[in-house]
Amino acid sequence: MTEWTSDDLDKIGRADELQIESSRQDGSLRKPVTIWVVRVANDLYVRSVNGRESGWFRGTQDQGKGRIRAGGVEKEVTFVEPDDSVGSDLDAAFRSKYGHYDAKFVDPTVTPQARSATLKLVPR
Repeated sequence: MTEWTSDDLDKIGRADELQIESSRQDGSLRKPVTIWVVRVANDLYVRSVNGRESGWFRGTQDQGKGRIRAGGVEKEVTFVEPDDSVGSDLDAAFRSKYGHYDAKFVDPTVTPQARSATLKLVPR
């Protein structure tokens, strides 16, 4: 696996939203979905506020790869489920980055349901 460049991390980490497309079995990409993205150290993460049953999240589980676009960066990625050790750092990152929004939008990103549907984005 490759690593993110500093420039990619900065641009994607600053972007308010990210477009995510997961791969189907035939290699085609699903319809893009707009979601929030956070950076923790040299990694990028997304969460489904609707948990593991969300359509876009289920799509990522099919082939485990896809494409993202944010901050002028477009990359092919692998979706990796992180271990639980990053949970509190991710909660803090979501609250810090998106705290200027009403709590009714931010609070769902730090629920147990959302935590269970967290993905690390790894460039390919």
